[in-house]
Amino acid sequence: MTVDLALFDFDGTLTTRETFPDFMRYAVPRPRLLAGAVLLAPIVFGYRRGWVAGNPTRASIVQVGLRGMDAARLRAQGEAFARDVLPAALRPDAMARLQWHRERGDRIVVVSGGLDVYLAPWCAAQGLELACSVLAERGGRISGYAGPQCVGDEKVRRVLALCDPQAYAAIHAYGDTHEDGAMLAMAHHRTYRGRAVT
Repeated sequence: MTVDLALFDFDGTLTTRETFPDFMRYAVPRPRLLAGAVLLAPIVFGYRRGWVAGNPTRASIVQVGLRGMDAARLRAQGEAFARDVLPAALRPDAMARLQWHRERGDRIVVVSGGLDVYLAPWCAAQGLELACSVLAERGGRISGYAGPQCVGDEKVRRVLALCDPQAYAAIHAYGDTHEDGAMLAMAHHRTYRGRAVT
């Protein structure tokens, strides 16, 4: 029996909002969060105005917010965030579509620029495969990103590392920003912000 491959972005596609900022507010100690808000204000302002790209913005936020934090503690916070916070952020219509793929027996992969510390436990609880941005550890402390962020062309590279697209009858892709464009382009059936596109 042939099956389809379903690729889902997470933030803004399966959820109603970006959860990366939510996790930072959840996990970063308040004094560090406040200091980081001041340090990062010019970068965040530039990002919102379209002057600074997403990758360096997120890298700066991770460096200021998470670098040096106890890795085991952060991963425990990620598990709690996945369990206690993410369910309220899920988009019912997108989750219904994911369930439709599940009932068909399709292979489902969440492909996200979000962090492994909360996406891995959430996907494990849902029985889903995951390709996402991963945090690195050094000496038990968070040291930044481990490799490229899983956005743009990197999403396609991660998918190709997981599977052979030719092995599937069709590919479905779901996204909501330009960072999902390359992944959407590899699909036969594309859904952007909840609407089918050609």
